[in-house]
Parts: sequence; structure tokens; C-alpha cells
Amino acid sequence: MKEIYLAGGCFWGTEHYFKQINGVVETEVGFANGNTENPTYKEVYTDTTGFAETVRIRYDENVADLEFLLNMFFHAIEPTSLNRQGHDEGTRYRTGVYYTDESELPVIRKVFAEQQALLDEPIAVEVLPLKNFYTAEEYHQDYLDKNPTGYCHLPQALFEFARKARK
Repeated sequence: MKEIYLAGGCFWGTEHYFKQINGVVETEVGFANGNTENPTYKEVYTDTTGFAETVRIRYDENVADLEFLLNMFFHAIEPTSLNRQGHDEGTRYRTGVYYTDESELPVIRKVFAEQQALLDEPIAVEVLPLKNFYTAEEYHQDYLDKNPTGYCHLPQALFEFARKARK
């Protein structure tokens, strides 16, 4: 199993989206690359901790490799938007790819270059090594499974797209 950490705005929708993808075996929402220890959602929400709402994704690279997952990520974000996805605004909603293995950088750079070629504005998604990750409170885990009519910045059609996507 491989692991990547993706920040795509509100983590409720981002997690639900990636859970639909064949080859993703586990997801967990939390906070990445901030400046404090053991932050709570209430603290992160103030935009003073430096954390981004992030989803830890464990995947079977034989079914869904990193290149595929990153391309799927770009389907679910507005890549030129800084600190905003949908109606959600603030540094906690910034987009990011946080890696734990430097050998993944060539794949990450390749996907970013291909995606940038499709855009007129520069990509605003940060690419950084994972500095830290703290699991969010339990009520945030699998939020849209527990609350099917709960808030989500992603359109429902995107979840169906993810269910059907194959490497």
C-alpha cells in the first residue's frame, strides 16, 4: 500500500470523492503542515495554525497509481484558486499535495506540468513534503456517509465520475 496526502478544500467532500475511486483502500481526514501540535478543528478554523484540511489516502498502486490519483485530484479542485474552493475560503482550504517519499516527485511534477498546459493561469496548488498530519475529530471522519445531505462544495456528479473512473 502507498500513501499520499491531498488537500482539496473542505475535507468532507474531498474524502468522499476519493473513497469512490477503485484502488483507494482507506481515507482519513485531518490537518497537515501546520505550526502547532494536536490541533482541533475549532483551532484550525481560525486560520492561525497554518494547517490545511487534508485527506490521507492509502491506495493499492496496482489498481490506482499516483499519476491516476493526482489526475483525479485535478478533476475535483479549482487548481488556480488560492485559499478557496467553492464557497469555502481561508488558508485551511488551500489545495496541496503532501508527499512522504521523494521518489514520487517526478510523477507529481509530470502531472502538474500536464495540468498546467491545460490552463491559462498558474496552478496555485502547493507541493511539499508532509511536515505533520493530525487526525481530525471522529465526527469529521466519513462525514458525508454519516450525513448524506450534509454540506459539500463538490457536485454529486463528481462522486459518480469517481466511481466509474479507472486507471
